[in-house]
Amino acid sequence: MTLPLADVRIIAVEQYGAGPWGSLQLADLGAEVIKIEDPQSGGDVGRYVPPYQEGEDSLFFETFNRNKKSVSLDLRAPRGREVLEALVANADAVYSNLRGDQPRKLRLTYEDLKTVNPRVVCCSLSGFGMSGPRSAEAGYDYIMQGMAGWMSLTGDPDSPPTKSGLSLVDLAGGYVAAIALLSGLWRARRDGVGCDCDISLYETALHELMYVGTWTATAGYVPKRMAESAHPSIVPFQAFQTADGWITVACAKQKFWELLCQALGREELIADPRFAGFAERNRNRDELLPILRDAFRRRTTEESVALLSQAGVPHGPVYEVAEALEDPQAQAREAIVEIEHPALGTVRQAASPLRLSGDPNPLARAPRRGEHSDTVLQEVCGYSEEEIASLRADGTFGTPTATDPAGASR
Repeated sequence: MTLPLADVRIIAVEQYGAGPWGSLQLADLGAEVIKIEDPQSGGDVGRYVPPYQEGEDSLFFETFNRNKKSVSLDLRAPRGREVLEALVANADAVYSNLRGDQPRKLRLTYEDLKTVNPRVVCCSLSGFGMSGPRSAEAGYDYIMQGMAGWMSLTGDPDSPPTKSGLSLVDLAGGYVAAIALLSGLWRARRDGVGCDCDISLYETALHELMYVGTWTATAGYVPKRMAESAHPSIVPFQAFQTADGWITVACAKQKFWELLCQALGREELIADPRFAGFAERNRNRDELLPILRDAFRRRTTEESVALLSQAGVPHGPVYEVAEALEDPQAQAREAIVEIEHPALGTVRQAASPLRLSGDPNPLARAPRRGEHSDTVLQEVCGYSEEEIASLRADGTFGTPTATDPAGASR
């Protein structure tokens, strides 16, 4: 079977995290993602993120850019626009993660490109979107977690506002942009007309407030931080300390609560009217949780996992990252893949969770800056070697040097 997106070509004016994460999902599904890198700034800033960085290669960059191609192109050069439009004419989508005011300034919107390709989908992922009073402001994951209320929800009750341990707004923004791009592409192929996709990290973060946002906007709910990462209304649905670590328990159904009581040898709690249902357990959580805490502290994490596994209670150990990557389930699912890199050696990283029937996309390392410039311009745009040489001489790909791929400058 062919890869799901094997017939999709995307021109990506992207860098760092959120944007490359979105196009990574599409590249893993077989799309040809042609990454445009600015030679004046040394390409994607992700190439230089420490600590595991050597020259223009880093493990950070590898994480976000496998299975992509790189073209070094100075959009400010006299003929840079010419090359970009030649690429767009033969592409399905233009994808960018810039400030919200930049797509119009750089003429990357559908209005700017529809004469070049009436079916092209122009997807912008920015901090605050392409309109509104903050559209020209830079936006980063940390900022969005604070502005969307996430940091007021995270951490123990007495802790300061706390961000998630991962850049979840960036990651979610990438996924949302990928969904929007594919939706626009589907419509373009059906109706013959492309469009703009205007995606913001800010609205993504607001949307991810989920039911907490609905409760607050509709009923005036006032969220608060919960000790032990507890759910705001379902009890028990949180972390518990064991004799040697931590475990999470999720009794999202009444039957799981009853199975938990049986597993812990506390069947009498099932009939206790204080804990009879969801509402009662939530109302009396301060009486119930000490009982459960004591029960888990008497057992190791391994003993607790074995006990709850046998009982059929949803649970999981709280791992360190290294432990998470070595869990038997991760191993059985081949969730960690290896890619050889000429400078970084064997790069081990998480596999794509997007699993469809058929052979997976053979993995390729992230590209060197400008590695595919000549090949892409020949195969996609139909440029001759002489035309490419002329563009290079004009500085379209940056100032030529003796060591850089395709003559791109550092």
